[in-house]
This record gives sequence, structure tokens and C-alpha cells, in this order.
Amino acid sequence: MQALGLSAFEQFAIWAVLGVALLGLAYALFLRQQVLAEDKGTEKMQEVWGAIRDGADAYLRRQLRSIVPLIVLLTAAMYFSVAIVPPTPEALERFHGLDEATVSLYIGLGRAIGFIMGSVFSLMVGQIGMRMAVQANVRVASAARYSFGESLKIAYRAGTITGMLTDGLGLLGGTLIFVIFGIAAPDALLGFGFGGTLLALFMRVGGGIFTKAADVGADLVGKVENDIPEDDPRNPAVVADLVGDNVGDCAGMAADIFESYEVTIVSGLILGVALYHITGHIEWLIYPLIVRGIGVLSSIIGTYVVKAGKEGNSEKAMSAIFSGFLSSAAISVALFFAAAYYYLHVLAEGSMPGGWWRTPLAVAVGVLLAILIDRMTEYFTGTHQSPVQEIKKAAETGPATLILQGLAVGYESAVWAVVTIAATIVASIFIFGGLSIDPVENITYILYGVAMTGIGMLTLTGNNVAMDSFGPIADNAAGIGEMSWSGTQSEETDRAQRIMADLDAVGNTTKAITKGVAIGSAVIAAVSLFGSFLVDVSRAQASLGVPLAERIATIGIRVDIPQVFVGMLIGGALPWLFSSFAIQAVSRASALIVQEARRQFKLGVLEGKVPPDYKQAVEIATTAAQKELVPLALLGVLTPILVGLLLKVEALGGFLAGIILSGQLLAVFMNNAGGAWDNAKKLIEDEPRDPAKGLGKGSERHKASVVGDTVGDPMKDTAGPALNPMIKVVNLVSVIVAPIVVQYNDLGLAGWLAVGLLVAGLWWSIRTSKRPAEGLGG
Repeated sequence: MQALGLSAFEQFAIWAVLGVALLGLAYALFLRQQVLAEDKGTEKMQEVWGAIRDGADAYLRRQLRSIVPLIVLLTAAMYFSVAIVPPTPEALERFHGLDEATVSLYIGLGRAIGFIMGSVFSLMVGQIGMRMAVQANVRVASAARYSFGESLKIAYRAGTITGMLTDGLGLLGGTLIFVIFGIAAPDALLGFGFGGTLLALFMRVGGGIFTKAADVGADLVGKVENDIPEDDPRNPAVVADLVGDNVGDCAGMAADIFESYEVTIVSGLILGVALYHITGHIEWLIYPLIVRGIGVLSSIIGTYVVKAGKEGNSEKAMSAIFSGFLSSAAISVALFFAAAYYYLHVLAEGSMPGGWWRTPLAVAVGVLLAILIDRMTEYFTGTHQSPVQEIKKAAETGPATLILQGLAVGYESAVWAVVTIAATIVASIFIFGGLSIDPVENITYILYGVAMTGIGMLTLTGNNVAMDSFGPIADNAAGIGEMSWSGTQSEETDRAQRIMADLDAVGNTTKAITKGVAIGSAVIAAVSLFGSFLVDVSRAQASLGVPLAERIATIGIRVDIPQVFVGMLIGGALPWLFSSFAIQAVSRASALIVQEARRQFKLGVLEGKVPPDYKQAVEIATTAAQKELVPLALLGVLTPILVGLLLKVEALGGFLAGIILSGQLLAVFMNNAGGAWDNAKKLIEDEPRDPAKGLGKGSERHKASVVGDTVGDPMKDTAGPALNPMIKVVNLVSVIVAPIVVQYNDLGLAGWLAVGLLVAGLWWSIRTSKRPAEGLGG
């Protein structure tokens, strides 16, 4: 830090940010002790809980074994991605006095170690967060017998543990790397961000396939074929379904948000370095770290105030959760402006270009964007809103019209989400545009504003992850109650089931909201990384003596160049191919679970002749999910490298533009359509049961809604959410390989051999993802 010439306040601020990161982790530990002190319920409840816990642990162990070899291989690749190109000016400045080879060695080791750190932190967030969710679900079910408010508090605080792990570890890793590498931190942070993003992709894809294979299999054989309730203990796939909620929605989403948290700070610091060279102000790099520290403090306060009375319903629960979110938002925005006024105006003596207020205003726009996406997603997926009510009404004429109505809702929601994000980027243009007469510098200012918007959007990560984890915790609690109290009836169990049904409905909406925020943040982060891509390519071109007028930052990404247009087409197509393979994976795995459930039903499970064997479905889903991890990940890693090597760096820029737009539209569509179908089904299930009158469970309307929900499940919980980390994997790989593509414009023999290996890997990935399910047909 001394090499940067930081003031006493700036050094204090960075150490304070590190302290806040540790405070967030300490708060997570404090909440853990509170949750574990709660009652675990009856012996039967603990028996069901034990089966869920064992299944989740087994899945995570298998997943770790599947991904470690690729992590080792990519760690070496991270080192060589630096070693084969000249060091950046920032790296030479940071390690002044050392020769280029030694500087490249240090930066290469930094990127490789950062990659390992990002991978390990992402893994910790997902695994520890999921295990805490499993610990909480039985305690929520137990508390529901006595108090609505107590069960809400346990579920939300258990989710907050995951949120604070995300905040604390993300802030700790990013700040430590900045302390060590200073002005060269973005070089190492690329490895940190890529490690977190790749692990998030693994956990999203694997968890999504597991959870939806089990869910679809359980619903089709249980509800549709045999007309038994959801979470009926006689269903052999029911425990796999409950395990899936944890490995998909808890572990997967936590890792997903964690990597978004890191990617936005990576892009912000890369663009901040560019502005530092333009203006000489180090504040462009320090203020984003201060913002992140403020966000952690605000989340601690906002999450702790989420409470409800002893009696309540879904509306009161949603109101309490959203009030906590707004509290954190208000506190953080006030502190953003206070910190900016003191640091960017008072201490900077009014020397910041354009004034001190621009940067905190961009951050505040990000907070507003998170709130808008929150409200928009709640409108399109909430049970009390007209879109879901219209889908429910469409069930009266069968599954076809219900599916059509859900598709229409998903398409419309995607449009408004894009409009909202576009307005946010326009806001950055208004805030930062015109600060320089140089067009390249002006674009850098605007893209920095977009990056700060992304940082602001994920300021309340603690709240967002708490809301997401709340969903599967409530869902699991309802499942534990259903399985534990099946065949018994009392005032206590009726009350508990009503409470858990309300919490489950709220959980469906909060999951959809946080997925919407994750998708929005993915796009903002991708746009910021796109700016980082332009900066890094221009810098690499400058080092090779390319004239200023010919550099990519000057001429931009021109779609009238055929190679660029081809790159954009390939980028636009990749999310669709990825989603196709992800849904095919769910279809293959769910077919195997359907077969297993049917086999056990034929043995007399429904009649009680033999007990259900839950472990078989868990094993099938676990094995199927692990087979899909590496092929789908390679699709996102190899494709941008091939585009860059074969079509050159300008086409790679077009590729990124295509994947950002196409991926955003597709992800929002799948997320909201699936969430709306799910909540329409729950509305019908909450009706008084009378199949003769077409009401409630067992009616034709209910069967139509189950079909819609089954179609939407892999969309909203597998393919849609997995697009978030996939888009950012592609962007980070592009930023990492861009200097290499510029450096080695003429491939030569070694380059063409590398292209051949990459094509072979991509062919294997596609072929593996399209294989038929084992044991089916014939």
C-alpha cells in the first residue's frame, strides 16, 4: 500500500474494511449459535431430517471429488496466462526494480493463488451455507408448532448466515489481494473472480440438475400418477427432492451471488486503474472497497431486525423481510454519500473530476436497481399479483393453456427487466458522460459508473442471500412436517402446517426475487467486464506498438465487420445451447428417478408392504448430476478461447455482446415463467379439496398446474440460474485470454495444435451432453 502513496485515512479505511469483513464472519458465527440452540422437534422429525442431512453431505462429497482435477489443471493455466505475455505497466510499477521475468512470476503466482482462494471461498460459502440450512429446517418445523414469528426468525437468520459468509469472505479475499498487490491487484483479482465463478457454475449446474431431477421425478410419479400429496413419506423420491432444495437453492445460489460479488469489484478495480492513470486519483480504487464495507454493516443491521409476531401469514412475513431489505438500503445509501463527501470532497479538496457526488450516485442507482428488480420479480411471480392469478385461471381449460399463459408471463417479464437494466446504464451515461473530451476516456468514465452500479446492486448481498436461503429452509421444514405428521391430526399439527404453507409460499417468491437480482447483477457485471475487456485489449495493443487510432478502445466493436458479426451470432447462440444441455440433463436424470419410483411402487410401497428406499433416488440424482458438471463447464470455458484464437480479438468482443443480451433475456424468461407456474400450482393446492367441483389437490385444475410446474422446474432452478455464472465465466475467460490473443496474432504450429485440442474438448463436451439416458428405451 505504501507504493501507492496512500494517505493515513486511506490506509485506515482499508484496514477498517478488513475489520468489517471479519465482523461479518463473526456475526455469521453468532447467528449459528442462536440457530443451533433451538429445539429439533420430535424423534420422527429428527429421523426425516437425518436422511436429508446424510443425502446432502453425500452429494457435496461426490461433487468435490468431481471438480478437484479440473481446478488443479486451471490453476496451472492461470499461472501461464500471465507468464506467456509481458507484464502490465501496473505490475512493473508495483514491483519496481525487478526484471520483467520476475514480475511475471509474482503476478502469475498471485493469479494462480487468487484462483485457488476464489474457488475455496466459493466452495466454503456454498457448503457451509447449505449445511446451516439443513440444520435449520428441522428447527423451523419444530417452532411452527408454537409460533409463526419464531419459525420465521429461525429460517431467516439461518439464511443470513450464508449471506454474511458471502459478504465476509468476498470482502476479505478482495481486500487482502489489494493490500498485497496494490495497483496490480486487478491482475490477481481476475484469478480470484474466475475461481469463484467457476465453482459457482459447478454448484449451480450440479445442484440444479439434482434438485429438479428429484423434484420432477417425485411429482410425476407421486402427484400425477398416484395422486398422493407432495412430500408423502411413501414416495421413494421425496427425500431426494428435499435434499435437492439444499444443494440447488442454498449451495448453488450462495456460490452464484458470491462470484457476482467478486466479479463486480474486479471490473470496478480494473476500470479504476484506468481512471487512476487518466486523472492521477487513487480514490477510484479505494472508494469501491469502502462501499463494500458499508454494505456489510448495513446488512448486519437490516437482517437482524427482521421479525414477526406470534401469529402471522405470508403477507406479514413478506412485509417483514422486505422491511429489513429497505432498512439496509436506506442505511447504506446514507453512508455512501457521507463517506463520499468526506473522502472524495473534503480530503480530496474538491479535486475529483466532475465533483464528489457522481460516484455515490452511481452506487445508489445500483441499490435502486436491486429494489426495482425485487418488486418487478415479485409482481410477475407473487401469488397475489395478476400474472400468477391469470395462470391459475388458465388451469380451468387444461395444461396447454396454463403453459401458454406462463410462457407469455415469462416473455413479458424479460422485456421489462432489460428495459430496467438499460435505464440503469443510461443513468451512468448521464452521471459520468462528458467528463472528458477524449472519447476513449469518456467511455472509461461511463463504464466505471456501470461497475459502481453493479457494486451498489450487490451492496445488500447479505439480505439477498438470506432471502434466497429462506426459501429452501421453509420448503424443507414443510416437507419434514408432512412426512413426520402423515396420518396424524391435531390442532398443533394443523396450525404448524398452515404456518409452514405460508412460509413456503413466501419462500417461493423470495427465491424468485433473488434469482432476478442475481440475473440483473450478472448482466451489469458482464457489461462492466466488457469494459475491462476493452481496457485490457487496448493496453495489450499499446504494448505491441499498435497506433492509438487502430486500438479497440478507439474504434470500438463494429458489427459491420463480418468477423465481429459472426462472433456476436455465436455468443447469442451459446446460452441456448447451454440451456438445452442443462434441461436435457434434468430430463435424463428425472427419467431414471421415475423408473426407480415406479419399481418401488410395484413392490407395494404405497400399500405399506415394504418401506420406501430413499437412498436409491438420492444416489441416482447424485451420480447423474456429477456426470454433467465438467462437460457443461467446458462449454463456457473453451468457446471464447476458440472464438478469440480463430476470429481474433474484435470478434471476441462481438461474442461477449451477443452472450450478454441473449443470456439476460433467456435467463429472466426461464426464471419468471417457472416461478409463476410454481406459485399458480400452490394457489390451487391451497384451495379446499373438492375434486368433484374442480377445487384443490386431485382436481383436473391441479393436475394441469402440476404439469406446468414440472415444465418450469428445470427452467427456473437449473438452466436459468446456471446462465448467470456461465455468462461471467465466458466474460472472465475472455478478459484473461484477450492479451494472449493480441500477443499471438499469428498462431503458428503450437497455436494450431492448441486449437485442435480445444476443438476436441468442445466436441467431447457437446457429445457427452447429448448422450441418451442409461437404462431407457429398448
